[in-house]
Amino acid sequence: MSPSTLALILALVGTVCAVIHVFRTTLSASNRHKNDRKLPPGPCALPIIGNLHMLGKLPHQNLHHLAKRYGPIMSLRLGYVPTIVVSSPQAAEQFLKTHDLVFASRPKVQSSQYMSYGAKGMAFTQYGSYWRTVRKWCTLHLLSASKVEYFAPVRKAELRSLVESIKKAAAAGETVDLSRKVGKLIEEIMSKVILGRSLDDGFDLKLLIEEAVHLTGVFNLSDYLPYLAPLDLQGFARRFKKMSKAIDKYFEKIIDEHEQEANLNERKPHRDFVEVMVSFLNKPMNPYDDEGQAYITDRKNIKAIILDMIGASFDTASAVIGWTFSELLRHPRVMVGLQQELETVVGRNRMVEESDLLKLTYLDMVVKESMRLHPVAPFLIPRESMEDVTIDGYFIPKKSRILVNTWSMARDQNVWSDNAEEFVPERFIGSKIDLRGPDFQLIPFGSGRRGCPGLQLGLLTVRLVIAQLVHCFHWELPDGMLPNELDMSEKFGLTLPRANSLFAKPAYRLFDKGM
Repeated sequence: MSPSTLALILALVGTVCAVIHVFRTTLSASNRHKNDRKLPPGPCALPIIGNLHMLGKLPHQNLHHLAKRYGPIMSLRLGYVPTIVVSSPQAAEQFLKTHDLVFASRPKVQSSQYMSYGAKGMAFTQYGSYWRTVRKWCTLHLLSASKVEYFAPVRKAELRSLVESIKKAAAAGETVDLSRKVGKLIEEIMSKVILGRSLDDGFDLKLLIEEAVHLTGVFNLSDYLPYLAPLDLQGFARRFKKMSKAIDKYFEKIIDEHEQEANLNERKPHRDFVEVMVSFLNKPMNPYDDEGQAYITDRKNIKAIILDMIGASFDTASAVIGWTFSELLRHPRVMVGLQQELETVVGRNRMVEESDLLKLTYLDMVVKESMRLHPVAPFLIPRESMEDVTIDGYFIPKKSRILVNTWSMARDQNVWSDNAEEFVPERFIGSKIDLRGPDFQLIPFGSGRRGCPGLQLGLLTVRLVIAQLVHCFHWELPDGMLPNELDMSEKFGLTLPRANSLFAKPAYRLFDKGM
């Protein structure tokens, strides 16, 4: 649905509802709560729809410009939902560290009811014992350092296959769809780690996941004007139902296969995540956890957790790699610098190994700069306040929606100087800024209790893929395209990938003849 069409619908809905529900939800435009406690500053809200009409097609950019006027802690009303937009590192630290527990929960949204089996996964589950147990359990059985290392052979084999494929394309002088190639690579790696198998050729799970992630991130009228949910004006409910039905059928097949293998006492060389979950079916998730109230009571729990893991891994890594390569192609100087580092550390007689990554300091800076300018999730995953709280003199009421605009934070000239919108990896030379959360200037994975537990696996995969492809190939834009002509349009959703596929022409650059 186009922004103009949505704006028209909102205007009509607002007019009709204003007649039907006179004075029902009208809030003062003076930024005062009903008990006269001061809310953060923000634009005036219309009756019923609030500030929904101000979001536009790219809400992270529009709210960035509004924050320049109203400040780094800004108050909006999206439909019936009081919303706080956080747009500076200092403000983010207040919400994600100082008052982390107050904002540790998630709002109930329509997408989680369909795509997370009623919020039975981890990412969209409200704060409590169930979420704590699921998080600990997922970290132990999939995301721990030992588990990440355990699946190193899978990453190596799949990346080797990708290099061979691109090498053939290079020999034939062909242009490569890097977005598709990288997306398929991440799909193969994570499906084998999580599901224990490649995806069926006749079932495009990745396409469904991409659509689900996109719809989960866009602003859904049903989440903000719940009495409109039965009308499904945007058609999201219909799309969610269709997607969830197809995904559920596929997951049922996967679980059936794992249960059959378990009954036959068969064991694969690598125990995948689903196999572990099936073995714990109807048992405490963690026998040593005193919070053993939470169980995998039925298959819905398993499917919800699988979907969370796949959704978090398929789309995010592909998006980061796509943006990083886009910036490298736009900045040949940086590409050459990275290749020089790879030659020094690795040499041109072999491929990159995971053990090389710790020595690649310029690669680390390139990835940081890419994730700064193009954060994986422009608003992180929204949080919800569990109680009233006052921050910097502003009253934040219970049940407020919290949007941390990491895209806006990356363009804060008080933090990144007047070249904040430029791609300059060297800005991290001598810097202690880290991607893991304590440095609130750069939090692409979030921070605090609800920070992304898959950070280690995600960063390893991203760095390895970028290093390997830059090391093995020279890359240039096709058809004589100039670097400044490369399309850098964004596709807004829960994540922020390129709007269009990235095409580039490779040339093999290693001295060896094979792998």
